[in-house]
Amino acid sequence: MQPTLTAAPLDHSHVFDEGNPLAERNTRWAVMLTAVMMVAEIAGGWYYNSMALLADGWHMSSHALALGLSVMAYGAARRFAKDSRFAFGTWKIEVLGGYTSATFLVGIAVLMLYQSVERLISPTPIQYDQAIGIAVVGLLVNLACAWLLRDHHDHGHDHGHSHGHAHHEDLNLRSAYIHVVADAATSVLAILALMGGKLWGADWLDPLMGIAGAALVGVWAYGLLRDSGRVLLDAEMDAPVSEEIREVIAASPIPAAITDLHVWRVGKGKYACILSLATSEAATPEYFKNQLRIHEELVHITVEIHPCGPTCHPQYFGAAAAGVSPA
Repeated sequence: MQPTLTAAPLDHSHVFDEGNPLAERNTRWAVMLTAVMMVAEIAGGWYYNSMALLADGWHMSSHALALGLSVMAYGAARRFAKDSRFAFGTWKIEVLGGYTSATFLVGIAVLMLYQSVERLISPTPIQYDQAIGIAVVGLLVNLACAWLLRDHHDHGHDHGHSHGHAHHEDLNLRSAYIHVVADAATSVLAILALMGGKLWGADWLDPLMGIAGAALVGVWAYGLLRDSGRVLLDAEMDAPVSEEIREVIAASPIPAAITDLHVWRVGKGKYACILSLATSEAATPEYFKNQLRIHEELVHITVEIHPCGPTCHPQYFGAAAAGVSPA
């Protein structure tokens, strides 16, 4: 069968991600709100002697820094989007921002745990009414920031292939969102602890809720580190798109075997791949590229053809496609 030839473009863009200007603008607003509330909570927690409120304030300070980092990541990705030094675009600058934000979450969780245990061992008097008032205001600010940072993107596929929300989300925005949601959760815990201490004299609730908040933040930080680290390290070979590539080649009218395959993410729900094929028939890389373009998430495809000659045994193709070394 004679393959259909299609002219390949001589030049193409390496800007694979359109950015997220709405998220960038809303994150700026969240930074300002968070910074103001951070100062109020730290000062209030210190003055009124509330460990839960002070922990929440220090936690919010990490958020102010992390949210600022998210804004910087958006700006850098946009600024260098067409810089030729970035071979596959600048989207991973945003992912790196998310990863760095997650490390701040880990650090603040450790600090919250240390200070809470210290206060549990050596309790001190708390001025409950004032501390509760500041904690409630902090919760309202956190909820406002969470509303600003919710993800507006539609994660659906037009061609009917669902690869899951995690592969299409904005990890930089997710890191910012987790920061404010985590802070909202610790604000709720602080309010519950302060109310319990005020109504029932359970002073131990204040540091205990600080410990619970540290554990919650630690769990969220781990999830963000895992997902952003996976992208940064190109650990994508178990993504559904890898299996879809194998299915396309297996169903191709021209018999071919995959001898090497590399898949990695270059944008939200967008992938690049390098594919090496062995075939005994005349074929061009562009022929197989056209076969693969049915999957719109493949935005950069490189195909290498290795002729194996007319004596190539048919069993070779099935064995190689399954990842088994042919005899």
